[in-house]
This record gives sequence, C-alpha cells and structure tokens, in this order.
Amino acid sequence: MDRFDTAPETALAWHRAGKGAALATVVETWGSAPRRAGSQLAVSGEGEIEGSVSGGCVEGAVIMEAQDALRDGEHRLLEFGVSDDDAFAVGLACGGTIKVLVEPVGGALPVDLLEELVAARANRVSLAYEIHLEDGMRRLLHAGHTERMRTDRSGFEDDGETFVGIHNPPLRLVIVGAVHIAQALVPMARIAGYDPAVIDPREAFASADRFPETRLLHDWPDEAVAKLGLDARTALVLLTHDPKLDDPALEEALRAECFYIGALGSTRTHAKRVERMREAGHSDDAIGRIHGPVGLDIGAANPAEIAVAILAQMSAVLRGRA
Repeated sequence: MDRFDTAPETALAWHRAGKGAALATVVETWGSAPRRAGSQLAVSGEGEIEGSVSGGCVEGAVIMEAQDALRDGEHRLLEFGVSDDDAFAVGLACGGTIKVLVEPVGGALPVDLLEELVAARANRVSLAYEIHLEDGMRRLLHAGHTERMRTDRSGFEDDGETFVGIHNPPLRLVIVGAVHIAQALVPMARIAGYDPAVIDPREAFASADRFPETRLLHDWPDEAVAKLGLDARTALVLLTHDPKLDDPALEEALRAECFYIGALGSTRTHAKRVERMREAGHSDDAIGRIHGPVGLDIGAANPAEIAVAILAQMSAVLRGRA
C-alpha cells in the first residue's frame, strides 16, 4: 500500500450494516499506473465508494461489476484497456492495461477472513492475502513472502495465477526534537503517507501552535518511544543535537526494528555519537544502521531543504535503494 488505505475496514463496516459490500483490488498494471498493485476500492450495495483503483478512468465500470458480483456472489477478474486520452487525463504519458479483482464480501470473500485481515491491520501486524484465481482458494499468511513485505510490493507470483496482496501497517515517523526542521518535515512526511509524532519534553517547543494536528509527546524520549512502540514500519529521526535527549531514544531504536534511524549533526558530532553507543554496549552492526549526518547530501542550506533530504533518504531506505 502506498498509504494506509481503509477499503477493507469500510467494506467490513458496510457488510455488517447490511448494505452489502465488495472489495476491488488492483492486481496488475501498466508501468506508470496512478495506483499500484494492491490498491483497493470498497463498493457498497448502495453504490458508495471508498478508495480507488485508478485515477478515475475505470472506477465507474468497476462499481457496476461490483453490483453484479454482489448479486451472484462470485469474484471476477476485470481487464481494462486504457486509452491514451484517458491515461493523459489522469497524469500518465500513455495508455495501457489495468487488471482489477472484484470480490463480494460474504460471497467469494469470506467474512471471517476479512475480519481477521482488519484485526491484523488494527494491531499493526504485517500479513499477506493470497488468492489463487483459478480455484478461488484464499488464505492469510503471517510468514512467507518476506521480500514482498519488505518492499511493500503486491503482485502475481511466477505461476501467473496466485495474487499476493501485501497489508503492511501504515508508515510512521517519530521525531525527537520539535525544532524548525521538524516543522518542515512533519507536513512533508504526512503528504508522503507517514503518520508523524513529535517527542520533546520542552513544551514550549512541542506545542500545538507549532505542530497543528500532530501527536505530541512531552515525556522523556526513551519513555515516549516505548509508549509509541518502534517496529519495522517506523522511521526515527533525531533532531535535538542534545545527547541527553537524542541518546535515550536512539538506544531504544537500536534495540528495535525501525527501518530507518537518522540523526542530525556533523561528521564529528556523529563520530562522538558512535563512540557513546559503543560504550553503551551496542554492536557495530547495530550502530551502522544510524544515518548520520542525516539525509541525502543535496547541499541543503535551510530547514525545509534539510527536511527534503531526510524524507528522500527515508524513501530510499524504505524502497531498498540506499
């Protein structure tokens, strides 16, 4: 998922409300599609929708097919050839093909399976939804498909019949230090699909005026990150320049599975940080996970540019490009 799509949760709610619901999932696309494989659209029996499977050029047809699926209870695989004109209208250079799987809840898609999927997502548990299109066999897997889960990549297996939809928890960004860089980084990260939280015991810095609509924690950093929980879908960025604030959170992160750890400071500052972590008993492999000085070297000269460099490096690490 590019972001935390709520189509499964919405489809389940509509089904429970007696409206009927179907889930439509992108299973294959052309190279520059507006929605990646795994993107979903929920359609109710009353024609309500949540989510999307394209930039708008195939949704109408998918909604009509979803109504048919609700009547007969069968899944169906739809293939759309998108014209050059339609592709250009949704921001593509040229047309192509998109395949969409439509599954009626309570029919082809068992309710208990959807309930298990929704519960796992609520508990920040990664899993894979596997369906064999020829025989309709479906299952949820908490293990296996490791590379797909790491890269957040849904798609067909080599047999061309087994589709694997990856459901990872939403990305989170935990920032220690409510400084000017954080003020620029929070809205940028939110646009990129992250759920940001800012930690700073200095309430004058971590205020709602400076960080509107953002979760703020005024605990000591190690207590705050323990409260939030650090997992493989979390990035931690340390921005205070103050070891007594940064280091407690950093030590927690080195013991966790954060996919990204970044720390502000010069090369000299980072060398001192590395030495402190060694003295605290952390291995060189663990310390090597720290990106310091933080961000890609783009010659950033102000807080906003530094935020761009940090977000770019986070994306590179997440997508396996770093």
